[in-house]
Order: sequence, then C-alpha cells, then structure tokens
Amino acid sequence: MNLRNTDMSYGVVAKWLHWLTALLFIFSYITVYYRQWFTESGSSQNWTALQLHLSIGVSVAVVVSMRIFWRVLNKQPRPEPGNQLEHLAAKLGHCALYAVMILMPITGYLGTGAATDFFYLFEIQKIEDTTLFQLIKAEDPELTFKEFEKPFDVVHKDIGGKWLVWILILGHASAAMYHHFVKRDRTLQKMTFDKAGS
Repeated sequence: MNLRNTDMSYGVVAKWLHWLTALLFIFSYITVYYRQWFTESGSSQNWTALQLHLSIGVSVAVVVSMRIFWRVLNKQPRPEPGNQLEHLAAKLGHCALYAVMILMPITGYLGTGAATDFFYLFEIQKIEDTTLFQLIKAEDPELTFKEFEKPFDVVHKDIGGKWLVWILILGHASAAMYHHFVKRDRTLQKMTFDKAGS
C-alpha cells in the first residue's frame, strides 16, 4: 500500500487524514448534542463537553491543514468515467466540503468567549484576550465581544452546524454510495483500506 497517491487510488496518508477528519466531525457533533440534551447550563459536565468540542475543533483545523498540504504535494487519482456534469458536481462538492472544513473551526474559535483547554494538555487563549482582538478594538473602541462574535456564531451554529455541514456530509456519502452500488466504479474503493482500494 503506497503512502502517496497513485493514478488508481489515494495513498495511506490521504486515507487516514480523510477518515480522521470524518471521525473528528462525528465526535464534534456528539459533544455538542450531549451538551445540549444531557447537561445543565453552568454544570461541570456542560463545561467538559464544551472543552471537548473546542479541543476537537482545534484538531479539525490541524488535520484539515495537513490534508490541504498533502493534497498540494500529491497528484489526485484519475477520476472514474462519467459525464461533464458528474465531474463538475464532484469538484464543486469537494470544494464546498473543504470550505466548510476550514470555515467551521475558524468561526468556532472567533465566536467562542472561552479559552480552549486543549484536551487538558495546554490552554489556547480565547480570541477576546488576543492582540488581534485588541487591534480590532482600537479601530472601534465601542465594539463589544458580544457584537464581534455574533456573525461568527450565526455562521458556525445557525448556518454551518445546523444544516450546511449535514447537507454536505449527506451529499458526499450519497455520492459515494451511488458510485459504489449504482455505477459500480472504484470511487469509494479509492478511499478505503481493502485490497481493491489499494
């Protein structure tokens, strides 16, 4: 099994980064829903769930940065046979997924009024305590953090978290199933670890 991508398949590194990203997004949602449904505001469980969510968000940012770096360094496997519309839809879908994978951690950080205790290993200061925010405040002394974070909260929670990410994930998974079960090509196998995907 190759570390780098080939014409026929993604390499081991690309596969691991792909599935790690998927797992991180799943755990990110688990922490959010656990916090909303099973904890009381202000409780230690609520705070722990928030810190796990923030830590996972930072992890997503790191892993996605690695994915982009690795993608730039590697050729992409040849696309499976299909018409121009299918290839365009695949490109747009992947662009949208990457945009969301970048946007969600950034808006999450900018819209959070709490420092991140990264898996209880070290602390990442909240944006409100950074030099960047102080420079922004210097331009507009009347700006409060609540006003600053509001648009980022809307993008992260109300647009991205509530529906956009779910739509893209569902579309991505549905496309993979369509290629695997209807078209019966190697699209899904290219990203799996079985011998057919090597």
